[in-house]
Amino acid sequence: MSTSLPTPGRIVVVGAGMVAHRFIESLLTRSDAEWRITLIGEERRLPYDRVGLTSFFSGTSADELTLERQHLEDPRVALVTGDPVVHIDRKAKTVRTAARAEFSYDTLVLATGSYAARPAVDGADLPGCFVYRTIDDLETLTAFVEARRAQLGRPLVGKVVGGGLLGLEAAGALQGLDVDCTVVHSGTHLMSAQIDRAGGEVLGRLISQRGIGVRTESRTTRLDPDRSGQVAGLEFRDGSWEEADVVIFTVGVRPNDRLAREARLVCEPRGGVIIDDACRTSDDAVFAIGEVANFDGRCVGLVAPGYTMAEVAADRLLGGEATFPGYDESTKLKLSGVDVASFGDAMASAPGALDVVYTDPVGGVYKKLVMSDDATTLLGGILVGDASAYGSLRPLVGSPLGADPAAYLMPEGGVEAPTGDLPDEAIVCSCSSVTAGRIRGAVHEDGCADAGEVKACTKAGATCGSCFVMVKKIVGKELSSLGKAVSNALCEHFDMSRRQLFDAVSVAELTTFSAIIERFGRGRGCDVCKPTIASILSTLVGEHVLAGETATLQDTNDHVMANMQKDGSYSVVPRMPGGEVTPEGLIVIGEVAKDFGLYTKLTGGQRIDMFGARLEQLPLIWKRLVDAGFESGQAYGKSLRTVKSCVGSTWCRYGVLDSVGMAVRLELRYRGLRSPHKLKLGVSGCARECAEARGKDVGVIATENGWNMYVGGNGGFTPRHAQLLAEGLDDDGLIRAIDRFFMYYIRTADRLQRTAPWVEELEGGLDGLREVIFDDSLGICDDLDRAMTRHVGTYEDEWAATLKDPDKLTRFHSFVNAPDTPDPSLAYVLERGQVRPASDEEKESGAVMIAGTTLEVRR
Repeated sequence: MSTSLPTPGRIVVVGAGMVAHRFIESLLTRSDAEWRITLIGEERRLPYDRVGLTSFFSGTSADELTLERQHLEDPRVALVTGDPVVHIDRKAKTVRTAARAEFSYDTLVLATGSYAARPAVDGADLPGCFVYRTIDDLETLTAFVEARRAQLGRPLVGKVVGGGLLGLEAAGALQGLDVDCTVVHSGTHLMSAQIDRAGGEVLGRLISQRGIGVRTESRTTRLDPDRSGQVAGLEFRDGSWEEADVVIFTVGVRPNDRLAREARLVCEPRGGVIIDDACRTSDDAVFAIGEVANFDGRCVGLVAPGYTMAEVAADRLLGGEATFPGYDESTKLKLSGVDVASFGDAMASAPGALDVVYTDPVGGVYKKLVMSDDATTLLGGILVGDASAYGSLRPLVGSPLGADPAAYLMPEGGVEAPTGDLPDEAIVCSCSSVTAGRIRGAVHEDGCADAGEVKACTKAGATCGSCFVMVKKIVGKELSSLGKAVSNALCEHFDMSRRQLFDAVSVAELTTFSAIIERFGRGRGCDVCKPTIASILSTLVGEHVLAGETATLQDTNDHVMANMQKDGSYSVVPRMPGGEVTPEGLIVIGEVAKDFGLYTKLTGGQRIDMFGARLEQLPLIWKRLVDAGFESGQAYGKSLRTVKSCVGSTWCRYGVLDSVGMAVRLELRYRGLRSPHKLKLGVSGCARECAEARGKDVGVIATENGWNMYVGGNGGFTPRHAQLLAEGLDDDGLIRAIDRFFMYYIRTADRLQRTAPWVEELEGGLDGLREVIFDDSLGICDDLDRAMTRHVGTYEDEWAATLKDPDKLTRFHSFVNAPDTPDPSLAYVLERGQVRPASDEEKESGAVMIAGTTLEVRR
């Protein structure tokens, strides 16, 4: 039953981040009252997932990071972006923005967050020095690195000052930009605020093995410029000096409390708006939530406590009596290939606390559980090198462990991690403060029939996702206790899972959506089942993505075979197998980008992306690219994206095998392969792993004995390190194994399930997968081989086929009344880096215009 106040008021929320988004979501889902909510953000973007920010460097777009729009589009909500609040008048109960817009409020919610700090040393503001806080920061950093590398004509040297959680993620980002990076930390070990010294030393070795330098007990005292005024190096307290072409500061955040101070709200001298346990400030009409709020003398830069504050503030507005319980500072590092987690009383500060430690320096593993003085109650823990138990152990903090603590640290102990028998008060999802009891209540009281419904109902697992495996276990157990089958239904229109539907369509030999829904479903379909069936049909039938009825099933990007960007324009991404491209091809891409005013970017997937194309321009652009021999890179589809490679034995003195040749062969073989989620591969020519193959769905690494094949590594919000499936394979054996792996995955994975969780959930795990692929334990290898042979034999470039079909081309019109040219009354605003076509005079002078700045092009 919803709760509402008799006279819903005007609410102004200052700050449009994750915590503000959660506050609005909580208020609107719990009340149908006619609130008038104004959300005012400083950034020009919609609220986005700052927790997943690092995934930006592994191919996640800014649009994919955007949080759910459902509540922002509610008629009770007015959204203002790119116009920060500059003044609060508490007496008049109004706020004023930089554009001088004024908004009245009955309740004001401050969710202004924090800003990234820079050290108070000379040179900290030099060009080339960055902070790591927003998408704009990341885009600016990427553009600088690319320009600086071109300017210097050599690999760049980077430094990250600050070795905490964010510092290590920033180092991973620099490495992803091919910058030789070192983390500089003033403490005795990395992540010194979260883990102890022993764990920090193991972490340091793991980071070093990843190719990132580590320098601890080093305090930066000055940054020096080069002759052009850009950063050139850092000086340290011991007098030493190191080169740096780019520097990222991750030395902490500061509460963004300027507005509160100017409004004379009571603030902590060291920062933050002081709140009580109801999240109210010294003014009863003003709440403060998130990183700007100071509770019990502290501000904490984590999203989970902010979400809890948002829920408390919403509850109080609805007449409830919820209170903020204090900070849960459990953390987990989101850096591919490096597992670190810290939870509870990790430093054993409680009186009489006992440590149970397992360490394997050779294997790079350190695990510590902190127990009560009677060794029964779990107080906290640290996991380095293997944090797989984090999701199971963290909810048990404050509860009896129920077994020998050592058994939880060493697999050979024979005690499995908890399987759902958690006390009701145990917090399963720290991001949203969802307890095991709330999850059980979603099943028993709210009627949720699967983990997906519980996630939507409770928000458990909706942020970082690290707890979702535990959520599924609890839900499964509760459904079983009710005598109910655990639902794997695809959506409301199909009771089957994706895997079941794939098999049903295959056996029935159906070729259209209408026939499938008539036979196996009901209704007209939705945006869940339509793209899923389109993917299934692409494997079983192989029709063009825009052929007949299939065209109506596609989502926004597949519908026009291009990625829509936040401004409504599209990106164009030609395929470059293995990263190879001819000089002639580069010239064509440059000419196309120049003629159509596109922003160009080199990606981590060894391709050139072009941004800013209008809908009606797409066929014109692709006509020129196809004529030059390019194919679609399918950056818009749940399909093969890229096969990244190093230069291998062809050029590199360390190369063992021809990684480029193999990468080209694999990319040409699997191009156009549609799957439950996007696929990426990597091929490294030696164990130095320059192609980062173990961060891909399939990673291939050359050895003296042949190819080693790794599977189940990929990005997303919870990156995974790929696991070794087979070693010493020859070329044909490798390709046969990958064929079967992909086809088995495509046939059996759930909707939008990446290869990493799919591998984890397979019966028998990796051993079971080996038996299927190499021993043919299911007797399906011939079927898998034939399916891949059919795919390879029927492949056709989607854009080349579209250009030959007048009917398909009719969908590429921006305006019905002007199919060939844009409406002349519309003005197209250039984004950063877009090039407007040059005038005749500019062509003569050799200058072009980029976002309003004249750049000289030397010939």
